[in-house]
Amino acid sequence: MGFTKYTSQKEKERTPINEGIRSKELRVLTEDGDNLGVLPLKEAIEKAREMGLDLIEISPNAKPPVAKITDYGKFKYEQKKKAKDIKSKAHVTETKSAQVKIGTGTRDMEIKASRIAGWLREGHRVKVDLFLWGRYKYMEFAFLKERLERFLAIIPESFKIADEIAKSPKGLSVTLERDKSGKRWQPSEAVKKAIQKETTETPEETPQEDHDQNE
Repeated sequence: MGFTKYTSQKEKERTPINEGIRSKELRVLTEDGDNLGVLPLKEAIEKAREMGLDLIEISPNAKPPVAKITDYGKFKYEQKKKAKDIKSKAHVTETKSAQVKIGTGTRDMEIKASRIAGWLREGHRVKVDLFLWGRYKYMEFAFLKERLERFLAIIPESFKIADEIAKSPKGLSVTLERDKSGKRWQPSEAVKKAIQKETTETPEETPQEDHDQNE
């Protein structure tokens, strides 16, 4: 600890300290939070020197401005820590997008599901599109909804439905968001039975229909 001088011009402009403080008088607080009252700048600096600490102006817009007697290194550390905490709390979330198709292979489905799980863990919402083309556009909504729910069932992360499954320009869409309670989303009973049936029967060869061109 000691009486600190500025290390750079940028720091001098950002944090008024010791002789760099321009206010003629300040309300002075100690490191322990004691209020020493309103003191002339010269007297406040002398008190800081006696304690082997620095005088730092912490509220320049107050009337009178407020200064604190503390170690400048400790002050900088606390300021950085507060800024980091604020930044982490202000984490910007966005809506990510993922697309699946009828006929997509199991491995590709698992990769997409894993990617979506990662986005959910980061706090993002995820819009999942079941892309339809050709004859698939005219299939019954109930059948298509079941296909999308089957995909949702393999996402390895707890989530809840933010926007229910509905028709969209691409086909069917649903929006997910992380469920902080840790509760796993459950598909309908019909989908559960279909999944269970598939696991007990010999799987048939998956049709090669997962392409990126519209028919």
